[in-house]
Amino acid sequence: MQLFYNPEITENDSQIFFPKGESRHIVKVLRKSVGDTLNITNGKGWLFKAQIKVADFKNCLATITEKTYHEKHQYYLHLAVAPTKMNDRYEWFLEKATEIGIDEITPIICDHSERKTIKPERFERILQSAMKQSLQYYLPKLNNVCTFSEFITQEFKNNIFIAHCEDSKKSTLKQHLKPKQHLTILIGPEGDFSVKEIETALKKQFIPVTLGDTRLRTETAAIVATHSVAFVNEII
Repeated sequence: MQLFYNPEITENDSQIFFPKGESRHIVKVLRKSVGDTLNITNGKGWLFKAQIKVADFKNCLATITEKTYHEKHQYYLHLAVAPTKMNDRYEWFLEKATEIGIDEITPIICDHSERKTIKPERFERILQSAMKQSLQYYLPKLNNVCTFSEFITQEFKNNIFIAHCEDSKKSTLKQHLKPKQHLTILIGPEGDFSVKEIETALKKQFIPVTLGDTRLRTETAAIVATHSVAFVNEII
């Protein structure tokens, strides 16, 4: 099944107009014609089946024939991850985390961060592409980039963790994981969080954790955390 994304569709709509770029892709590239069926999601849990009525490569029109709402997974995972020095590594994390199952992502700039800027529009496209490729109906929320200091001042629910590599007392993340939790996990840059940042997080009641016996890259650590949470929720 090929999945299209249109954030503007609601369950009350009866037809869909595709923008020029997507219309061209449907008609010219995919060779879709009048009567063909398309599968579309709005990234909010809905899957729409729509039949093409006007196969115009500038303005394709389809009529919705079926609507199905899919419940979201029963946990909520928010990862705050420092951008990596090599941008493609962070993009890899975004793609794979979306495929595995993540709800919210915040890029955070830390004391040891080598990269301090991101391209949010590109990141959004990667999330959308990964959602469609993996046939999911929820688009992860991408927050604006912020500093560690800005992020840590928020009010958090329970189950908040900071994964770091300092030699101090830590437990493993898996010791704390249970199904159906709301979790926030901090993942630092290549140079790890600074001692000051770790102390600040601990004062905010973040639990220090390790993600394994080996030292992981930022993007690898983020994927390990994502998969660990998803796995715990799959075995119930």
